[in-house]
Amino acid sequence: MTLATALLRPSISWRSRGAVWLMLQSHARGYATPAPKQSESSLSTAKPRAEISADVKPIGERIKENTKTASYTGVIVLGIGVTGFLFYTVFRELFSSSSANSVYSAALEKCINDPRVQDALGAPIKGYGEETSRRRRRHVAHSVYQKDGVNHMRMQFYIQGIRNKATVHLEMKENSAGSYDYRYIFVQLDHYPKTTIILEDNRGQDPQKNAPLPSLY
Repeated sequence: MTLATALLRPSISWRSRGAVWLMLQSHARGYATPAPKQSESSLSTAKPRAEISADVKPIGERIKENTKTASYTGVIVLGIGVTGFLFYTVFRELFSSSSANSVYSAALEKCINDPRVQDALGAPIKGYGEETSRRRRRHVAHSVYQKDGVNHMRMQFYIQGIRNKATVHLEMKENSAGSYDYRYIFVQLDHYPKTTIILEDNRGQDPQKNAPLPSLY
């Protein structure tokens, strides 16, 4: 340090020293400002972590959702099963040779093609089931029963031509192959003297001989 500097230092006023002190403080603050930026960045990185942890659902809610999903799946499976059973039942009723609908269709065709029935009723001939009091036609009356461990089916329906009407009585018996064979099928005319036309009678092949015509009522 030179002597001139030492001599000049006491001449600096207190005001000048204050100005220098303020300048030094401003420089120090300028260098210290980057520090808060690190805290802001750390807060910004902490926020996504808080949001991710908030998305985690409690175990109770997850159990409820899984239970609902299982219930919906069970309802869907049950609906598919019921629909499949209905389709099977309809298919069996319409296309099985042992169904009442198939027996009725075959018996009606047998009656329509018989020349004696054509002469008695007059072609064309149509068939139908029971009629209500309002003359609404219902399904064909039939019953299925077992005798000596063998399935039997009795059926009654009506046919009508351009001249007369008639009632058809029939009984089927299940054979060893699982299909039905006629025990008998008769066409009984409604008009006097109510003639009976025998289309097929196989009752002589079983022990029940000379059995009277059965009725469904």
